Amino acid sequence: MLRHPYPQGQTNRYTVSPFPTSSNTMPFAQLGLIQPLLQSLNYSSPTAIQTQAIPLILQGRDLIAAAQTGTGKTAAFALPLLQRLSQQGPRVASNAVRALILVPTRELAVQLHQRISEYAQGLPLRSLAVYGGVSINPQMQALRKGIDLLVATPGRLLDLQRSNAVHFKQLQILVVDEADRLLDMGFADELHALQRLLPTRRQTLLFSATLSPAVRDLASHLTREAVSLDISPQQLDASTLSQWIIPVDRKRKGELLLHLLRQHKGSRVLAFGKNRQTLEQLLPAIQALGINVDLIHGDRPQPARLRALNRFQSGEIDLLLATDVAARGLDIEQLPMVINIDLPLKAEDYVHRIGRSGRAGSQGNAISLVSADEARQLASIEQLLQRLLDRRDEAGFTPEHRLPQTSLDGQLIKKPKKPKKPKQAAPANSPANRIHLGDWS
Repeated sequence: MLRHPYPQGQTNRYTVSPFPTSSNTMPFAQLGLIQPLLQSLNYSSPTAIQTQAIPLILQGRDLIAAAQTGTGKTAAFALPLLQRLSQQGPRVASNAVRALILVPTRELAVQLHQRISEYAQGLPLRSLAVYGGVSINPQMQALRKGIDLLVATPGRLLDLQRSNAVHFKQLQILVVDEADRLLDMGFADELHALQRLLPTRRQTLLFSATLSPAVRDLASHLTREAVSLDISPQQLDASTLSQWIIPVDRKRKGELLLHLLRQHKGSRVLAFGKNRQTLEQLLPAIQALGINVDLIHGDRPQPARLRALNRFQSGEIDLLLATDVAARGLDIEQLPMVINIDLPLKAEDYVHRIGRSGRAGSQGNAISLVSADEARQLASIEQLLQRLLDRRDEAGFTPEHRLPQTSLDGQLIKKPKKPKKPKQAAPANSPANRIHLGDWS
């Protein structure tokens, strides 16, 4: 078992200053990874989060990292985690797990497990993903053999634990991925329940898009003397991702989307809408264009959601319509375009959405259709990014309702009011200068 030399609950955090967004001069081999892992990679230069996190995790340090989608964080924790499991610890017992990765959604569990399986193909390790929405029995049967690395959503994991299908006596490493999303989705009670079940001596890695007070409080309970890393949105390499907005009236968003899809017909597009109703209303008109389309939202059964993801990844369909349930659960190579039909309510979700495009050196585009009522959401996004997004008018779609200008402090810039003309004194005999004495009739 791994041993940790630091007491639990320390709030003093040793912080590592952020590296540049890429480390082109440093190959993965210099980070201390073993050959089977190096052979599983199809890229040679680590990102900033990988450069900083991998050596620390290999040393057994606890870690708190603020890192968004597109920074390469999966490899940042998966590669050293797999190396530690392959080199240390006893053989896994029946119904036991040696490493646990907690994620907020079923889609993310599937995608993460798929990527980890690719990294671990040269290692004698067993991995599994467990999540709700599907039968629990096959997952219980798979756990009987013992699992070196388990990817799980909190609710299903607790169900399995209550059924005595899994125990944590051999747990060495805990990873909490997308911690902010887990808390946003109401998993705080489940996380604290799981904490009470896990061994106190373990290595803990926590990744989150933002280090909000709630996330920091969670981290204080889970980690010991954690190193803190911050790869903020403005540090992300924007050279491969072009972002711009198109001002448009809300009632014409669907029409503008169809216009853009005609322009980019044949390209793979991931489009985000605010809810299921918005997406379903668009389907008939999109299908009338001859575009192969599918959609994913929280109300679809899990098999249908996975089937839609697989069809999009394989290129069987050109357009995937999604709500934010998919923003953190997709890993798609060579995705040329993301379209935001509606802006997300949370600025951090914008980063997760657009992070699906422009990955691994490929060129990507992120277009947002923004109406006047979304001005404050736009201002919050630009404040987070610390950049004003380029505004491009689309011919024929100039809005009747003007989109207010924004500033980097998250405020709307109001047009200065025209000075009022000074009032002229009324003539002495005008009605305005007469004193009303009441009705004397």
